[in-house]
Amino acid sequence: MKTTSLPSQAGISQLKLFLALSRTPHGLLDMATPALSALLWLETFPSAKVILWGLITAFSGYTAVYALNDVIDYRGDQEKIQASSLPESKKDLDNVYVRHPLAQGMLSYREGLFWVVAWGVLAMVGAYLLNPVCAFIFLLACLLEAVYCRLLKITHLRGIISGAVKTSGPMAAVLAVDPRPEIPFLIILFLWLFFWEIGGQNVPNDWSDLEEDRKIQAKTIPVHFGLQGSILIILSSLVIALAMSLAMFWVAPRGLGFLYSVGALFSGFYFLLLPGYRLYQNKTSNDAFNLFNRASYYPLTMLIVTILSWAA
Repeated sequence: MKTTSLPSQAGISQLKLFLALSRTPHGLLDMATPALSALLWLETFPSAKVILWGLITAFSGYTAVYALNDVIDYRGDQEKIQASSLPESKKDLDNVYVRHPLAQGMLSYREGLFWVVAWGVLAMVGAYLLNPVCAFIFLLACLLEAVYCRLLKITHLRGIISGAVKTSGPMAAVLAVDPRPEIPFLIILFLWLFFWEIGGQNVPNDWSDLEEDRKIQAKTIPVHFGLQGSILIILSSLVIALAMSLAMFWVAPRGLGFLYSVGALFSGFYFLLLPGYRLYQNKTSNDAFNLFNRASYYPLTMLIVTILSWAA
């Protein structure tokens, strides 16, 4: 199916269309999450070789998985575009260049699939070189992402899968720098990033698509629970995420400085709880966009807080 590009999309380069397919601006921010996880465990920088392969693998992995979402779910995205009078009015980070270029016919399905496979192969090579277990985690994340897309019209519980996919990169990053990390650390890390994804990313993003999802009979948390139930899930998840970030103070192998606790409190309040409370007050799509965008910067901020805490 080919659709006509909107006037505002005229002149977008082919490269930008591919970057839009992979939601690269968002993916670059997400790269802070595996870096944060590895540094929290090591509490120092790994070797230059691990850093280089880690950056290549993280970029390739996020590029492949985000594009995989659009490749698998492009028919559902087409339905959403047809159900929306303003498909390009979204204000979140996933729409910096253009929204769903594959579904709009701006890229062919073959081009999208080639893009996914190329970056996926590079991510697999990098993950294997870091730790063969990391390659297995990447494959599992791709499989879960495919299942997540296929469950669009089946169950709202697919949001749980989204949380698992988002935590796979950080968990792999820890294993890349140490094949035998402590289980309590991994549990706290998983819960922290899982609830950040649910409360700060997945549910707010689905909230912004609520009307389109209702029209195509999609199964999402906002469609199933309504706005009141969704805000309860969002706020509960964000509070848990903040609590887990503070719990990291006790499970990090050599402890974290006082600056970490202060920074974690401030970051959790500013990037998660404050926009979450505004969404609770107003319950508008713009506030959902704001929470999604603000929460996207949270891992990067926590990475900076962690590094600064070393000097405290």
